Amino acid sequence: MRLFVAVEPPAEALDHLAAFTAGLAVVRTGTRVTARHLWHVTLAFLGEVPEERVAAAVAAVDGTVAGQDAPALQISGGGRFGRGRFTIMWAGIDGDLRPLRLALAKQLRRSRLPYDDKRFHPHLTVARPGDRLPREEIESDVDALKRYRGPRWTADRLKLVRSHLGPKPRYETMHEARVG
Repeated sequence: MRLFVAVEPPAEALDHLAAFTAGLAVVRTGTRVTARHLWHVTLAFLGEVPEERVAAAVAAVDGTVAGQDAPALQISGGGRFGRGRFTIMWAGIDGDLRPLRLALAKQLRRSRLPYDDKRFHPHLTVARPGDRLPREEIESDVDALKRYRGPRWTADRLKLVRSHLGPKPRYETMHEARVG
């Protein structure tokens, strides 16, 4: 099963971002917008994990949160990854998730669970417009995202999530642990 570990902003923060993004061209045109209920901040992408290793992933999440302080965060700023067909628009995260990310990486290594160890850039994916919108509209939306500032919140839970791909992707929380 395809797994990742994430922090999910509270409803208030997601509602605030949804209200803001409603004015973006990418949302108004429905151009491959990420549904609000799928917004999350990935700390580690594990990829395909055999069912018999899920317990190790749960233990890694539990080991991560022990003794950690819940970080104060804010959805703030934004930008894009990629160009042309590969354009992804995102909202950034202000606050320090590094201690949680490092603790998680340590637990995953200890459990011998592979994960994507690329450079950590905490964000929520807002849309994947690719080249479906004129460049000027994408640039205007990215400029608006750069100015965005949402409400502050505390990341007090870490989730192990299963990703179900397909025409209507969905996420299933496999395990949740309280930070601190």
